[in-house]
Amino acid sequence: MSGAAWHARIECGGAVSGAGFLVTPSKVLTCAHVVRDSALAPVTVSFPNSRELGEVPATVAVHGGWRGDPKDPGDLAVLELAREVPLVPARFAPPGAEHTRPAPALVAYGFPEGYDEGVLAQYRALAPTLISDEWVQLEATTAHGQPLAAGFSGAAVALPDGRVVGMVAQIAGEHGIRVGRMLPTTVMARYWHGLGELVPAHGGTRDATRRLYGLVRRAAAAGLDCDPDRLYVDAVGPFGPPLPPDGFDSLASAAGYVHWEVEDPEAVPRFADRLAELLSAPPAPAASWSPILVELDRSGAGADQVTVEVSAYRDGLRRPVGTVRLPRAGVRAYVQERVDEAFTQLAPGADELITFVLPREWLNEPVAHWECGPDDSTPLGCAHPLVVADRSRHRSARLRHQLTKKWQKLRTIQGAPTLHRVECCSRERPPSLRKRLRDEDADLAGYATAPATAPDHFEAALNTPVPVLLWPRGGCPGADHDTPCAGSTFLDGLVSYVDGLPPAELPRHIQALREEAEADDEPERHWARDVQILWDAPHCFPEPAASLHSPVA
Repeated sequence: MSGAAWHARIECGGAVSGAGFLVTPSKVLTCAHVVRDSALAPVTVSFPNSRELGEVPATVAVHGGWRGDPKDPGDLAVLELAREVPLVPARFAPPGAEHTRPAPALVAYGFPEGYDEGVLAQYRALAPTLISDEWVQLEATTAHGQPLAAGFSGAAVALPDGRVVGMVAQIAGEHGIRVGRMLPTTVMARYWHGLGELVPAHGGTRDATRRLYGLVRRAAAAGLDCDPDRLYVDAVGPFGPPLPPDGFDSLASAAGYVHWEVEDPEAVPRFADRLAELLSAPPAPAASWSPILVELDRSGAGADQVTVEVSAYRDGLRRPVGTVRLPRAGVRAYVQERVDEAFTQLAPGADELITFVLPREWLNEPVAHWECGPDDSTPLGCAHPLVVADRSRHRSARLRHQLTKKWQKLRTIQGAPTLHRVECCSRERPPSLRKRLRDEDADLAGYATAPATAPDHFEAALNTPVPVLLWPRGGCPGADHDTPCAGSTFLDGLVSYVDGLPPAELPRHIQALREEAEADDEPERHWARDVQILWDAPHCFPEPAASLHSPVA
């Protein structure tokens, strides 16, 4: 541990709140609960073994989704330093290195009360079995010495040679009990995928791992069309671990599985070599969209409190722009400001796609009509392609997998799919609608009314799943009637408008339709004035979505 200048002390609001460790010149890993007050108080990072660096301001760039209870998963945060520091970052051991025999001594560097300069504690991993599929239990190697205490949270857990195997996440609450829990690197990578590139694969080197993830990023940026299941089978060989039952929903998930779960040291190089071959073939078209993601959710801190997270995608990677919890009345102004900032993260010339990820009960929010900014009254949905997505579906691995297969099919079929109409006052039972949409392999569905008027019918399509849903935010109120209504007029116009249009291009065409309605002499009477489009394409969002719980901005 000597000379390990990468150990960090975290302060929040001027008080020591825990530990952390430098993993790149500008990023520090720690526990989410160490910086739980960062929305209210500034976070600073210092390095006790390099005091000349002073205190460095930091912000939370990635949050693992920890909700506030010690038993909650995702207790991880990545801090972005205000400036790079001239220190060699921590090195990582391959997955599972803490479970070799004899069990190695593991050392943590923490900052309990009275030890602002830090103190060491020595423990060992009790067993490879994960508690709640999240933590490795630690126990002291002796009955004496420093126990894990408040101030060790977020500390790196390292082998005697200094290579990191995990992070202290919990300490024993009872006096005299010398146990604790750590997040191993395999679990930490669930919440921050950037960690994968830093941890060498089983029996491999960090260079091999870097090459693997670099190729995955290149593939995402190039829009490479490949079969991740086939790549996995090629990498592990006929005697390797079988393909998981549901396969892989993305190239990144297949690469991560080979990295973390497959012990054959040649699996990662084989996967990377095959991917390099595919990339050297004639290039596939670049990805069509560069999304700007706006995620909204109820914060749980009060009926009027909303959590907002804005991020942008570039080269297949998600770049956080801002996260905050604020009253609902302040959401629009915050989104306007952060969306404008998000454009600085896009590649020059990229085709932006503003995507609002909303709770199901908010899918009808008039986000397309929000103004671009205080000095620009143009509706966002007229200025840019703008779609909404259902938050629960956006975060479901099962549905993302099914939707990915749907889009793979859509890229290969000739012509445009048929729009499936869901009429107002439909007496079709939701289970029957769900079966019809599934039997007919529906790709587009148009509704004559808004989600709140026919929630069960919308749920049928959202859970089938259908990649694209369109509806009028007002539409038919749902009462029985014999004459044509606004909802049927909308569907008639929609069928004519989308006929022959590829689903991948619909956001751009819906933007043009909104502009047409806005420019009409009587915009309020235009059939498409309040068109809302739910457009769900997981391949445009290659990283699993980060959680909105416990905003830290």
